[in-house]
Amino acid sequence: MTRELHVAVVGATGAVGQQMIKTLQERNFPVGKLTLLSSARSAGKKVLFNGEEVVVQEATPDSFEGVDIALFSAGGSISKALAPEAVKRGAIVVDNTSAYRMDENVPLVVPEVNEDALHAHNGIIANPNCSTIQMVAALQPLRETYGLSKVLVSTYQAVSGAGAAAINELKEQAKAILEEKEFTPEILPVGGDKKHYQIAFNAIPQIDKFQDNGFTFEEMKMINETKKIMSMPELPVAATCVRLPVVTGHSESVYIEIEKDGVTVADVKNLLADAPGIVLQDDPENQVYPMPADCVGKRDVFVGRIRKDLDRDNGFHMWIVSDNLLKGAAWNSVQIAESLIKLSLVK
Repeated sequence: MTRELHVAVVGATGAVGQQMIKTLQERNFPVGKLTLLSSARSAGKKVLFNGEEVVVQEATPDSFEGVDIALFSAGGSISKALAPEAVKRGAIVVDNTSAYRMDENVPLVVPEVNEDALHAHNGIIANPNCSTIQMVAALQPLRETYGLSKVLVSTYQAVSGAGAAAINELKEQAKAILEEKEFTPEILPVGGDKKHYQIAFNAIPQIDKFQDNGFTFEEMKMINETKKIMSMPELPVAATCVRLPVVTGHSESVYIEIEKDGVTVADVKNLLADAPGIVLQDDPENQVYPMPADCVGKRDVFVGRIRKDLDRDNGFHMWIVSDNLLKGAAWNSVQIAESLIKLSLVK
């Protein structure tokens, strides 16, 4: 029987932090003591957990004394400053920021894909980017069975991925447009240091800053993280990431090429229907396919619109949707914590 653990959530008052707390409760995670941490600004707030009020405290190095597992979701600079302090005091850190994802000494984990990588942790485990998580979870069964030789993805990402301010901006802009009032965009695209654009009734083909190669940082995250998680550094991957006026739920159009010949659409559907964490929603005749509005509040990754490419026998197209705050963040983090317990990696 698992002993009860001292769990800390850093960024407890943010959108992902709140989902982490909710997920810990829903999963009956063995929490003996819960420490909720935030910036000084949010300290003093009270959060209900298992029927009891927990007071949010300001995060400091000493906050991690006695903590077994610390779930971080408070921004990369906070993770850089406090994650090593937590490890120093004996905690295992699951970090939901980009701070450590590409660090060669830090495993980047999606439990359905590379749970065994947890054995190599040195105190810090990175949670991948939300859009990467749902894609690799869906592609892993295909890679295992048929091999994988190419991935092309276009994402249609919800504004909640950019935080509460972006959600508010979407709602305020939509209201202003419907009431024929003027407004000034101030938030999106994040990384748009020269201009900000309307998100309501629009699509913005920029998430994060542009890099010298013409790809955005978000696109490079998907490319590099996919290769690292799958341990396939030579895998050709390309991404185009777009922000849509959707509050929650990322969607992705994914084209892959597999190594095995003669694979049918039915083969792919059957494989995904039995895959862990995947829900197949694919019945074109009855207009059944995944949509972000239907995935909100659900921990699974939904896959549909599976079809064979018209020109390449080993090419397949699919549509992948998931709640970016759950499987894309909070649930994958808690899932990693569950895997640490399962693999007896928590002392």
